[in-house]
Amino acid sequence: MTAAETAPGIVDAHHHVWDLSVRDQDWISGDELAPLRRDFTLAELAPEARAAGVTATVLVQTITVPEETPEFLALAADSDLVAGVVGWTDLTAPDIAETLAGLRTGPGGEYLVGIRHQVQGEPDPRWLVRPEVLRGLSAVAEAGLVYDLVVKPHQLAAAVEAAERLPDLTFVLDHLGKPPIASGELAPWAQQIRRLAALPNTVCKLSGMVTEAAWDSWTIAALTPYADTVLDAFGPARLMFGSDWPVCRLVATYAEVVAVARALTAGLGPAERHDVFTGTAMRTYDLRVTARPAPPQDTPCA
Repeated sequence: MTAAETAPGIVDAHHHVWDLSVRDQDWISGDELAPLRRDFTLAELAPEARAAGVTATVLVQTITVPEETPEFLALAADSDLVAGVVGWTDLTAPDIAETLAGLRTGPGGEYLVGIRHQVQGEPDPRWLVRPEVLRGLSAVAEAGLVYDLVVKPHQLAAAVEAAERLPDLTFVLDHLGKPPIASGELAPWAQQIRRLAALPNTVCKLSGMVTEAAWDSWTIAALTPYADTVLDAFGPARLMFGSDWPVCRLVATYAEVVAVARALTAGLGPAERHDVFTGTAMRTYDLRVTARPAPPQDTPCA
């Protein structure tokens, strides 16, 4: 029996939840994002995920407050779906090593697999290579965690430099680095992607594409050049599927996002699809997942 046959079904390496009665999500503003201004919970996600063949997920931070990460760890400890948490802590804090140690030894700490900061909102395009940030990233590596990169194309050069300086830290690029899919422009995003992918300590998520495309007219054909770029640059063994739920719901259902990822990887062989939909996430985040059969109406991409 192969690894693909004994592993769980699809791993969704990127989703969010929030409860507005606990904490505001101040990034949700304007009419376009209005559909997101409500609670999104694991109870709502779970049936959609299971129906799509997903048996494990990675819950990712949304805002930069220290209280969110322990809350997410508690959710993971009480969930049979969440296998890992990418949380937030202040990378520039002098006591970051102690903070990470506290999170890892606290309730649900075994589910902490990575750290992320909203670099996309930083006005300094070289924020990632500030000395205090590099020091914090070193602490993330020393804690045995990975670092999720949420950046825009103009910040990719600094991401490359940070990954070069910290070869012991695995950098996971969220949402392909947010390429300008809506405009159809490939360069210079593609060149920076290839520079990042040339470094062995980098991984990329096949996620967030539908919301970077034209919301009212996106097509598989419009997404294909960007998916092909990361597939060629990183290879399936360093590429992982993520839904970006519930943000994806602005333009597509959970099932549609899974179908899009399947269509974009249709040319891969079974072992390569297994990497994209299961294996890469499990290896990168060192997930501990108990094998469970997928729902009969949908089989895993493995």
